[in-house]
Amino acid sequence: MELGLKDRIALVTGASKGIGKAIALELAGEGCRLAICARGAEELEKVRVIAEGKGVRCVARRADVTDPKELKAFVHDVERTFGALDILVNNAGGALPGRFEQVNDEGLIHDYEVKVLSQVRFVRATLHLLAKSHAPRVININAIPGRVAFPQLFATTVNRAACHALNKTLAIELAPKGILVNSINIGSVVTPQWENIRNRLAPGMPMEEFTAERARGIPLGRFGTPEEVSGLVAFLASDRASYITGASIDVGGGSGMHV
Repeated sequence: MELGLKDRIALVTGASKGIGKAIALELAGEGCRLAICARGAEELEKVRVIAEGKGVRCVARRADVTDPKELKAFVHDVERTFGALDILVNNAGGALPGRFEQVNDEGLIHDYEVKVLSQVRFVRATLHLLAKSHAPRVININAIPGRVAFPQLFATTVNRAACHALNKTLAIELAPKGILVNSINIGSVVTPQWENIRNRLAPGMPMEEFTAERARGIPLGRFGTPEEVSGLVAFLASDRASYITGASIDVGGGSGMHV
């Protein structure tokens, strides 16, 4: 399927590993010019090299999405380098496992800054560029928790619910500008974050045993891969998805008991 993404400009946050890395390389493979950021400069540089090996320009900058100054400086780099932006992928996130009594105020607030405020701030910072694009897209990588309550993932459940509301609200508000806003909600996808989740929920349990136990609760019986997320990002970024906005699509192997 020809997606028509060649030479479009995409910004991907949290792009140094896992899903963000897969998204960046998927878009590079489709011919998008890239701007990527993450906190891990060394890993981010490796992604930049691979992306440019696919024949596209890629700007990489170490940035903490919870720091407004670093965020604005990164967007300034994008504008100075490309002068435009077509696709914003809000992928930055983090795992903060724990139930209500295990998550303190500091952890909950930081999780909110990573998951919710980073999306708000990136949309605000790039809106003037997206408004000039002939095919502007905002794609938010969210999670099934938030659509469904997971008490053992209290912070994620609460803050991703806010992300889902943000996605719908932005889709309505930005529709007159022609900016499409959609959410991809991941379930159990193999990423480095699972080590942290295992350490909090089942310390001492071997990782293979932990993932096998988690997989038994997934209707498809397995974890997903980052590439099973990145392909959907490319589709939503393309002209084939030009009448889709405000959508919330689960990529979780059937997980999430909601209608």
